[in-house]
Amino acid sequence: MNLAISFEVFPPKHPDGLGPLADVVTELQQVDPAFVSVTYGAGGSDRQRSFDAIHAVRSTRTEVAGHLTCVGQTRADIEDIIDRYVALGVHQVVALRGDPPGGIDDEYAPHPDGFVTTADLVAAIKGRSNLEVAVSAYPERHPQSPTTDHDCGILAAKVAAGADRAMTQMFFDNEHYLRYRDEVRARGIEIPIVPGIFPIHCFPAVTRFASRCGASIPERVAERFAGLDDDVETTHKIAAELAAEQIAELADHGVDHVHLYTLNRAELALAVCELLDPAA
Repeated sequence: MNLAISFEVFPPKHPDGLGPLADVVTELQQVDPAFVSVTYGAGGSDRQRSFDAIHAVRSTRTEVAGHLTCVGQTRADIEDIIDRYVALGVHQVVALRGDPPGGIDDEYAPHPDGFVTTADLVAAIKGRSNLEVAVSAYPERHPQSPTTDHDCGILAAKVAAGADRAMTQMFFDNEHYLRYRDEVRARGIEIPIVPGIFPIHCFPAVTRFASRCGASIPERVAERFAGLDDDVETTHKIAAELAAEQIAELADHGVDHVHLYTLNRAELALAVCELLDPAA
């Protein structure tokens, strides 16, 4: 299967976790990832943790993408971060509006001296650097978008500002992704739409998180985890099988790159990859 795979990790809460994070990325190197993305604190919080995590990932000689958000930051703050990313050897940025400090349900308010939209942020990154820019996409619509058409219009604005690719919110039914891809292509959006895949490591926890993000879980998926809340080993086995099945079907529909959300767990992500390529 000719498929590129990238992974997402998050900065550890304490510096003692940087070594284990590097170990996780070293394990992920077994499948030669296209890159590893490092998330960014809400509202620019704990910015140094993100820089330290990027340095840890770069120490493994793995390509890294740094996240960058609009929320809670001035234009000067963001310009400084762009410069620091370049100095750290980052070649790609994942540009996001970011959730309000109180959570996704709160009303978004841009910083008075900051960027109002993600499209503004993308344009600033492109104007200041040669970084590739990835943006978010939502197969089931962003929870704060009133309509699918509005949501596609937001993506179109980000592309017009210079976005090179989009990576999607997690989804568990490929029909959502395939329909969304058709919709954005119909609007003339031709950048790659990279599916974001979330292996279900703990069904109750993922169900709660998916609900907040507006991602639905099909009944056929829920049935696979019935009665397994206390059975971690079987849960992980089924999670890997489901994610691999989902990716294989997407590949059959022309997808050539997927992005796995790892929660800093190498074992489950690698189990998914092994099922995709049993010879790995």
